[in-house]
Amino acid sequence: MRNSKLIGYGLLHALAVFVYVLLIALFFSNGERFFSSEKVDNFTAPLFMLMLLVLSAATVGTLIFARPVYVYLEGKKKDAIKLLAYTLLSLVLIVLIILSVITLSK
Repeated sequence: MRNSKLIGYGLLHALAVFVYVLLIALFFSNGERFFSSEKVDNFTAPLFMLMLLVLSAATVGTLIFARPVYVYLEGKKKDAIKLLAYTLLSLVLIVLIILSVITLSK
């Protein structure tokens, strides 16, 4: 696989993770609209949070690791490692961009 294609996939997967995390953050920031304190009992809230944790781990794990594992199983071990590295580097860049935007906006 060409390096530019691996970089593109890595960036695409990192952006998908960012969008997923953004949607979860928006959900949490508006959580009071969905769940008032009278409606949620002591069992439902922890159950929901743990289920969301499991769903998030599966979703993000799939977005980060599925294609590199597929490429690895095709016998392209170096490409699989490069793809994983490009995805993780793209995530680091996204985090740094977000931190710089937050810092500059203050």
